[in-house]
Amino acid sequence: MRPDGRKPDELRPVEIIRDFLEYPEGSCLVSFGKTKVICTASVIENVPGWLKGKGQGWITAEYSMLPRATRQRSVREAVQGRVGGRTHEIQRMIGRALRNAVDLTKLGERTIWVDCDVIQADGGTRTAAITGAFVAVADAVIQLYNERVIEETPIKDFLAAVSVGKVGGEILLDLNFEEDSAAQVDMNVVGTGSGRLAEVHTMGEESTFTEEELSKMLAYAKKGIKELTELQRQLYRVKDGRWERSETKSVKGGGA
Repeated sequence: MRPDGRKPDELRPVEIIRDFLEYPEGSCLVSFGKTKVICTASVIENVPGWLKGKGQGWITAEYSMLPRATRQRSVREAVQGRVGGRTHEIQRMIGRALRNAVDLTKLGERTIWVDCDVIQADGGTRTAAITGAFVAVADAVIQLYNERVIEETPIKDFLAAVSVGKVGGEILLDLNFEEDSAAQVDMNVVGTGSGRLAEVHTMGEESTFTEEELSKMLAYAKKGIKELTELQRQLYRVKDGRWERSETKSVKGGGA
């Protein structure tokens, strides 16, 4: 039994609240336990120069953390005058993940700019950001379709992410900060609603792992992603490739 009472393969309590902000084309607040991230999707009517004239769109992401999202105040990267390596890595991961979920050729020559702002951090900020960002992006492209800006809803599949790790010799799903800090092996997995994997990052923290442990971590991750995408499904109606928003404003799941 874990400190918060969860089983090894159990998610923290999860909540997604859509339309959390008024102005973006898509927005939500996503919570994985005590980790809370505001995700927004903004539609920009242009694309990077290297895509001009190619008839397709783009999705890119920015990620940041409030100074007191953590137990001790951190310095804003804007004050430091540069974006840190960890932030760059997470931004690229979020963008790659979302581009797996959307058919960019159906988006037209426009960019969806995703912003993920961590307002409270307790481990798993990047996986929560990806899970919430999908909802923000889906709502944004559905709005484009409803306004007849695009001819089809270009969403290919649901998308979510979760962390897994080896802590004290045991495989655990959805690590909080305490567990992540003590992890001997750390894994972040992005997957789809149909059970396919989009990205897997695994590393040993001064430790190695066996193929059997790797298989168990992937199995736990796929279980968690399935539960997360099932929560996302409650926010939409999908028929014959056409996506519509459901009347549901928020969903909850996971937890011990």
